[in-house]
Amino acid sequence: MPQALGTRQVGYINCAGGGQIIVQNGIAYVGHMRAPFGTTIVDVRDPKNPEVLSELRMPPGTHSHKVRVIGTLMVVNQELNFNDPNEPPADFKGGVCLYDVADPRNPKLLSRWATEGQGVHRFDIDERYLYLSSTADGYLAHIVIILDIRDPRNPVEVSRWWMPGQWTTGGEVPNWEKTAHRCHHPLRMGNRLYTSYWQGGFHILNIVVITKPERISGLDWTPPFHCPTHTALPIPFLIRDRQYMLVADEDVYRPPNGVPAFLSAVDITDIRHPAVVGTFQVEGVDDAPQPLATACHQLCEIVTGTEIPVAWFAHGVRFIDFSNPRSMREVASFVPDVPDGCTRVQSNDVTIDERGLIYVTDRQRGVTIIERV
Repeated sequence: MPQALGTRQVGYINCAGGGQIIVQNGIAYVGHMRAPFGTTIVDVRDPKNPEVLSELRMPPGTHSHKVRVIGTLMVVNQELNFNDPNEPPADFKGGVCLYDVADPRNPKLLSRWATEGQGVHRFDIDERYLYLSSTADGYLAHIVIILDIRDPRNPVEVSRWWMPGQWTTGGEVPNWEKTAHRCHHPLRMGNRLYTSYWQGGFHILNIVVITKPERISGLDWTPPFHCPTHTALPIPFLIRDRQYMLVADEDVYRPPNGVPAFLSAVDITDIRHPAVVGTFQVEGVDDAPQPLATACHQLCEIVTGTEIPVAWFAHGVRFIDFSNPRSMREVASFVPDVPDGCTRVQSNDVTIDERGLIYVTDRQRGVTIIERV
């Protein structure tokens, strides 16, 4: 039975393991971790009886585990999956695909934007632009690329940004190992991009001039901590007259005695000098050796108030009250059942819909629909 505190389960989508889920107007869009499953579109207007409307597939050795929707436009990533032992097609190139989903039973491909290297990992979207974490010819690992999608049949790159050291064909030399410093994904609020950068921490970019992103500031806490930075989420309102962001590290890399990933609150009132003012870790997750993918992963990127659900890998979803960012606290939780054939829960992504229902993907199998009580 699920472990629920202040929550209850209202439905379940029996599908392949999910990387990201978005819900709009009673329709859920699930990006999957592994081929052949790409994107599943599900009618959740009756959350007790979800109905699969359509499915998109991916070739072996690749995946399409991220998805965004705005209006009737759906965008999915395409990327080489280095965790898949199968060989991808020789002509495969990663990137993004743009679909018309006015009829979610029949997604219509509008265009495909392709790039060199691994492809696109994660991204943000608004009515005019896509903000990508993408590989590119001549660059080491993922950088920020902004696409103009005013005409979704013809996406056009308008700008890019990278950490000095990534543009290797331009003569830059990284001062880190392999691909440790790479863009995970940018999130836009106003004229800034709040950009997680894996073991390069996070960077806040000024995009007043969209064709020329400029770094304002950032923080890097690896080291002393080991886990890479997954998400830098700005809070769209003031708390006690100050501006904050929440930063989730991802518990997928650390040495056996490394500190598990956790959530941080960062004061960005002085945007040029961000300051960590608080952290949160689930009770029972200490610094003792434990398997990877046990602690923090991803927070809900839709902020509806000072309580936010966070996918905490083996600990399900934790609801964190950050009304006092200096002393964040857990106020509710939900740990789903372990999927059939698996040894533990792997809650991967979490979102909320217009009704207040919460959707939690497990990267191994299924989406659980819950509500606060």
